[in-house]
Amino acid sequence: MEIIPVIDMRGGLVVRARMGRRDEYRPIQTNLAPTSDPVDVVRGLCSIYPFPVLYVADLDAIEGRGDNRAALERLKAAFPDLTLWVDSGVAKVAEAERWLAANAGHLVLGSESQTDLMLLQRLAREPRVVLSLDFRGTEFQGPRELFAEPTCWPGKVIAMTLAKVGSGAGPDMDVLAAVRKAGATRAVYSAGGVRDAADLTRLARAGIAGALVASCLHDGRLTGREIAKIYAANGCLT
Repeated sequence: MEIIPVIDMRGGLVVRARMGRRDEYRPIQTNLAPTSDPVDVVRGLCSIYPFPVLYVADLDAIEGRGDNRAALERLKAAFPDLTLWVDSGVAKVAEAERWLAANAGHLVLGSESQTDLMLLQRLAREPRVVLSLDFRGTEFQGPRELFAEPTCWPGKVIAMTLAKVGSGAGPDMDVLAAVRKAGATRAVYSAGGVRDAADLTRLARAGIAGALVASCLHDGRLTGREIAKIYAANGCLT
């Protein structure tokens, strides 16, 4: 079980995500950081546990309203040992190849940003590519054939249940089971709804490879000691 903290960025700041309603996202207020500046927030997250990976959603890029490249560069400079998983709405082959050539981390391809299977088919064997299968409720976001053709999925797949993000409602085990069944040997990650260590243990027992978390860290419902215990229980010394 790999535990990956998440930040959502808009306008150079970290915003608090809740249930996928992006028009309602506001700059985050958290006891972990004095401001909503990404460097402050990530420093606060890493004070809980020395996470090796950070997931970043560049909402401006995903929504086609600019990007947060400058903030990403600042994060890379401030945390050189942190591997970034970045969703910036990439949907074209040339754009993906430029991103990978820059060695900026792992490229997350969100299904909601795709229009066909071409990009996934081209990059299915690229180890630095992660596919995010995005769901709003039970509705899959993206080309239907993408979910129906797991042969084009890369080795790591996120089941992103947007309605669960920041909700404190628990992971969507049905969606996760469906993705895991379809993905066969792929490592499946849960995103949305994780409340505490008990949820993480439940996910691990269900064969889920990892979980993306945010609210439970900011709210203090998941502690560094609990994270260490989960890693130890799963034979991981990360």
